[in-house]
Amino acid sequence: MTSFPDPYLDRNVSRRAFWVIGALLVALTAMRLVYAGLFDLRTDEAYYWTWSKENVLSFLDHPPMISWFIRAGTLIFGDTNFGARFAGIVAMAVTQLLLADIVRRVTQDLRAVLLAVLMSEAALYYGLLMAKVAPDVALIPFAMAMLWSLVRLAESHDGRWWLAAGVFGGLALLSKLTVVMFVPGILAFMLVPEWRGRWLRSPYPWLAVLIALAISSPVLIWNAGHDWASFRFQFIRATTNNEVSLRTLGDFLGLQFGQVGFILMPVILSAVVVTAWRGYRRREPVAILLATCVLVPFFYFAWKSLTLRVGDTWPMFLWPAGIAAAAINLTKLAGDGWSPRVVRASYGWSIAAVATGIPLVVLVFLYGVAAPWNLIGKNDPLGGEGGYQGLADRALAEMKTTGATWIATTDYRTYAMLRWHLKDKVPVVQVNERARFIGFRDPGMDRIKEQTGLYIAQTADNQRALLATTSAVLTSVAEVDTIWRGTAMKHYAIDKLTGWTPDLTPKPDTPFYRWPALAEMTSAIRIASR
Repeated sequence: MTSFPDPYLDRNVSRRAFWVIGALLVALTAMRLVYAGLFDLRTDEAYYWTWSKENVLSFLDHPPMISWFIRAGTLIFGDTNFGARFAGIVAMAVTQLLLADIVRRVTQDLRAVLLAVLMSEAALYYGLLMAKVAPDVALIPFAMAMLWSLVRLAESHDGRWWLAAGVFGGLALLSKLTVVMFVPGILAFMLVPEWRGRWLRSPYPWLAVLIALAISSPVLIWNAGHDWASFRFQFIRATTNNEVSLRTLGDFLGLQFGQVGFILMPVILSAVVVTAWRGYRRREPVAILLATCVLVPFFYFAWKSLTLRVGDTWPMFLWPAGIAAAAINLTKLAGDGWSPRVVRASYGWSIAAVATGIPLVVLVFLYGVAAPWNLIGKNDPLGGEGGYQGLADRALAEMKTTGATWIATTDYRTYAMLRWHLKDKVPVVQVNERARFIGFRDPGMDRIKEQTGLYIAQTADNQRALLATTSAVLTSVAEVDTIWRGTAMKHYAIDKLTGWTPDLTPKPDTPFYRWPALAEMTSAIRIASR
């Protein structure tokens, strides 16, 4: 069983160092606040912002929590960059508090607590990019709160903490379905330690499951009423069979190294392996929980990356548990019989990860909000989705020239960015993939029906062919580039659209309803990258 120390924090950090670290954490939080306000929203962020304007139980792509996060922020700060991202700042702060408390309860070691928080700041995703809104931003604090509840259970042996874990698990399910990858870790936590008989006989774990299902019921209700659409949309990835590609594996590992840290990621993984060895050998519940909740999803994503492109943020919910395990592991090495040299090296590498990671986070921040240059051209990861304000302004100008009253697109990213920059001054409609918009409000059909519109799409958009199957007449009006720091990033065509009114509620399995074929998209990405 996990041995929790006496509840007296070992203040093994000097007062001066403590205040210096505190000031650094305040400065880094302020940096995220500035980033959230100054860095323009990106396409997926704008897409989730459009969700916040709707009153539906769930969405095709994800559960609804991120839309609620954005709505809360924009109610306070308006439809601004900062308003849309405010909840992400809060989510990061909550995650850090939970991380710190987990490490404190297991170690009562102030140095380990501070190192855990600094590790989170040294990871590019948590130190900066978590200020951007995505379903992962909503998932991470709730997933961490669920693990924190189970640590409290291990500390107190009070079964009521299962109920808290159920509450946070339900909220995590309302954020993103990938939290189910923590289930193996929770089962191991419940069944491997010596207490397994107690919890199998106790009603609390089973009540926790019921609570989680009840809280996440909006997702279940929405899916039950729409042919389980989001489950089929998401889980098609789990059954997709493509060619094995080391390129996609390399993409996965490269993205994780970049977002977690080229030193920090190996530090975490090595510590998690040692934690798993200790946990399963000694049947320590917290070690089993943290290690399994990192290793199972990480190796699953690594395996899937052999046949498809794993999204850059998909694994980000697992790393805070890894950071907790790494910080705790440093305090356990000497007691496990590791040599003083190994213990010193472990601390040294952890400090090196922080010392190199935080400056990198600051440099990326400065490049994103202050630098005047585009260093990588069209492939710049920060600028690739920039420059849409100019496209929106040109669209308004062409609407005045042509008499158009609405805008059509065939790409959700273009749709989202035009809606964000135009703030619904005119109706903007994605006419295809209408499964994305089940239950959405009327965008303004009185200004769309039998009226002239503009069709705006990238010249390379293969969905343009869909309009050829309708009565729509397209007349070329203009071609426009999105410009970021002087570089043309994407090339758009603007066409006058007449003779057609889109059906915004087409029947399922018709061309204008169907959602993207994810397996086909994956193959297309692989072919395009060769």
